[in-house]
Amino acid sequence: MQLCVALDLPSLKENLKLAEELKEFDIWLKVGFRSYIRDGREFIKALKQINPSFKIFLDLKLYDIPNTMADAAEEIAKMDVDMFNIHASAGKRAMQEVMKRLEPLKKRPLVLAVTALTSFDYHTFKEIYGAEIEEKAKQFALQSYQAGLDGVVCSVYESPMIKHETGSSFITLTPGIRPFGESGDDQKRVADIKTAKEYNVDIIVVGRPVYKAENPAKAVKKILHNI
Repeated sequence: MQLCVALDLPSLKENLKLAEELKEFDIWLKVGFRSYIRDGREFIKALKQINPSFKIFLDLKLYDIPNTMADAAEEIAKMDVDMFNIHASAGKRAMQEVMKRLEPLKKRPLVLAVTALTSFDYHTFKEIYGAEIEEKAKQFALQSYQAGLDGVVCSVYESPMIKHETGSSFITLTPGIRPFGESGDDQKRVADIKTAKEYNVDIIVVGRPVYKAENPAKAVKKILHNI
């Protein structure tokens, strides 16, 4: 299991400071909407300058018509990122178009599909999608697998089912991790490290418990020790 730290701080300066504090670790760094819209490609370059071994996960959750998603995926592949994600609910054709566009590249980022956002509780998800989370997560994961993606973004609780339906090498990345039982905040389907390990999660995403810690490096060291 690998650790991905979310760079969700309010300013470029704070995010870079956090990256500097964590530069000794072999970890993923997640760059989401706010950070990327505000700081752009230069932010990603700056992270790589701090530690070229940092693995960058660009978390933009592409969702559009198939050709537009493929165009965006091609542009992302030109950046120095190691992984990005799209919404599985954009459909199997859109996912296939993305992978087809990336196929000629000698080196491409990993591509994951979002199944169900971990901010959804079961009632809200069904209200929007008209089905249970487990049912749709299974459908989305299978379609992602069939479209040639590398894995999915899901909650810890869907990981075993998704692995069973696809294969052990199909990546499950799980947000909403509260390593040692911290508050879930705006996340609904959260879990701790122990549960993530038991459920065979490949990459856990941790945000607030690291960047709100008095000593982020110490918090990361403790997480890595436990995984």
